[in-house]
Formats: sequence, C-alpha cells, structure tokens
Amino acid sequence: MESKNVLAAVVAALAMILAIALWLLMRYVVLNRRRSSDLRRVASEGRELRFQYSFFRRVAGLPTKYSLRDLDRATDNFRWMLGRGASGAVFKGVLDDGTPVAVKRIEGAEYGEKQFKAEIAAVASVQHVHLVRLLGYCHVNGGGGGGPCFLVYDYIENGSLDEWIFPSPKRQRGLTWPLRYRVAVDVARALAYLHHDCRARVLHLDIKPENILLDDEFRAVVADFGLSKLMNRDQSRIVASMRGTKGYLAPEWLLGTGISEKSDVYSYGMVLLELVGGRRNVRLVEDGGGEGRGKQSKWSYFPKTVMEKVREGRLMEVVDERLQMAADQKQVTTMVHVALWCIQERAELRPTMTAVVEMLEGKIAAAAPPPETDMLVVDLLSIMDDNGQFSTTSGGNISANEATSAAVHGGKNVAFASSSTNSFAMSYLSGR
Repeated sequence: MESKNVLAAVVAALAMILAIALWLLMRYVVLNRRRSSDLRRVASEGRELRFQYSFFRRVAGLPTKYSLRDLDRATDNFRWMLGRGASGAVFKGVLDDGTPVAVKRIEGAEYGEKQFKAEIAAVASVQHVHLVRLLGYCHVNGGGGGGPCFLVYDYIENGSLDEWIFPSPKRQRGLTWPLRYRVAVDVARALAYLHHDCRARVLHLDIKPENILLDDEFRAVVADFGLSKLMNRDQSRIVASMRGTKGYLAPEWLLGTGISEKSDVYSYGMVLLELVGGRRNVRLVEDGGGEGRGKQSKWSYFPKTVMEKVREGRLMEVVDERLQMAADQKQVTTMVHVALWCIQERAELRPTMTAVVEMLEGKIAAAAPPPETDMLVVDLLSIMDDNGQFSTTSGGNISANEATSAAVHGGKNVAFASSSTNSFAMSYLSGR
C-alpha cells in the first residue's frame, strides 16, 4: 500500500514537471515567434523607411549615399558591365526598390570623402530633362583617407548615340533623320543650360557620341560629368590639365592655351557632323601609294570634306548613305552650317549654345556657311605623340606655338606618327 502511494506521488511529480516543461516550451515558442515577427516587422519598416527616404531624396534632387555592400548586391558583384571609358567602368544594376541603375566606378583617382561629397553636391545641383540624373554615390574610405568612388545614375534604356549612328555588325539600321535632328536639339538644350542657366557655369569637357544616351523614346540625355569643371560667372577661360577625347577637342585645348564654354561648342559641332554623316570625323585610312611605294596611312578629316561639298553646292552628298532620300534638305543645310560655325578655330567666332538652340529650332535664321579655315586640328593630331607632346623629325619636343607654325606650313618640319603611335591615337579618336 505504501509502495503504491510512493509510485503515485512519483508519477504525479513527473506529470507536474512534464507539464511545467511543456508550458515553458510552448511559451518559448510563442515568444520566439513573436520576437521573430517583431524583428521582421522592424526590418520591413526599416526597409520601407529607407525606400521612402531614398524616394524623397530623389524627389528633392538629393543623391542617396549607398554602401559598397548595397552596390555589390545591386550589380550582382559588378557582373553586368555596360561599358568602359577613360575614367572608369559602368555596370548595370537594380536597387532594392526595383529601380534600374547604371553604377560608374571611378578609376585612376582617389578622393577624400569631404572632397568627393563637395563634387557630388555640385553635380547634384545641376538638373535638366536632357542631363542624366545622379541618384546616389558611394565612397569607400582607404587607409590614407582616399578610396574608390562610385556614382549611381538612372539607367538609360537605349544606350549611347555612337551605337545608333555608326555602322556596326550589331546594328545595321541607324537612327532616322527626324530622330537625329531631335537629338541635336536635345543636346544643344542641355549644353545651353550648363553654360548659361546654372548658378555656376558648367563645362562638360567631353562631349562625344559615347556620352550622349538615348532613352526609351530616343530623347537624348547627356551623361558623364567626370571631367566637368565649374566656373565662376566672371571667369571666361580656364587652363585644364585633364584631357577629353581626341577628335572632339578644340584647337585651344590641344595647344594648352586655355579653354572656355566655347570648347564645348566645338565638340558639339563635331558631333553634329557625325550625326549628319554617320561616320567618325577623323579616321586613319590606307593610301594605296604609287609605283615603287608601299601602302601608307593618312588622316581622313570629314569636316574638310564637308566644307568642300558646301563650297561646290553638293551638300547632300555628305549625308549618311543609309538615310538615302529620307533626310530633309533644309534641316541638313541648317545643321551643317551650324556645325561649321561651331568648329571655327577661333573660339570667338563660335556661337553660344543658346544661339545654336534658336537656330536649330528655327527661331532665328541659321547663319550662312562660315569662311573656310585651315582646319589645323588634323595636323596637330598627326604630330602629337603618346604623351600629348608635339614631335619634331629629330625626335625632340616643340612648343605649342612651334607646333602651330609647323601645322600651318603643311607639317613639313614635323614627323607624322608611326604606325604604333597611330594605333594609340586612334584609340582616342574613336571615342573609346
């Protein structure tokens, strides 16, 4: 009897212990689920707040600061490269909120965070419908305070203009004439805004087809302010140590005599001619040579050809042959005349971008074709060595003034580039 009482007591105690353990386990599970739910809710609310914060910053035109981890995730560890330029590579990405972006990794220069943020603030203050929108940035601190930098831009659907106007196996059909003319107006409006409507005048300094993007409606958006310079209103010229892209550089830039907004006008004029002709302005072509002479290379300079055709009254012969009869002759005439004024060697003869917009839009009459010039640029490019110096036949360097004199006299005292130098130069002339 006593043993039965002991057994009953033990069973009761075990049952109580088991019940308590089960109750504790259930409470732990419930609390853990509640805690996990709370954490998920907090995380979700945090993401939502970040999205809202990012959204309101974009609406206000303020760039968002991203971490390198954010950009790694957005670009899948920088897997999808869109292209590479002189200042860095560009990758396609998708932000956490689903926004497609282009992430540019700036190479070859390190900025302190304070300096980089100052540059970002300056660029972010420049907003126009035909300028690519800066969404955010990332600065990675290095050991000495400087580190790699990233810029996050809107992703522009149809890529760059060069892919649409220069023949390539990938895309045989180029832009129609109406779209080319509209692109010319869009880019002119963007540059007019930079030069005349910003609080501080902005020089782009690298206008070329690769830096003109086309959106899903084929409206032009000017990109890449990596080489931009801000000028005070009372500054008319600056001397820049950086270099843009050969083939689009004004003579005053090649000669190092100082640049102004008229240097952008020159580059724009070169782009106009490429829009009309569907070909690069400066090309190295093989000369068949005569009897007893091997093949030689020489420069083909499209602006000089255009000027000759204008003088002969055969302007339509310079139009991209893929357009056939689709190009509007009046618009072609206007665009070519504007382009030839834009590429005048004397900067003071070039129109402002505001005047260019008005001429292209028909608000003022387009000027008659300008007087012929020597077009020294092709000669200057031919005698420039790999380091941007002008070379003599004896192998020494000459000054900018001496180079000008040599070019004026037909280049008789200068050595034209060797094949290896030509190869180097063409990598710049091609805009890559």
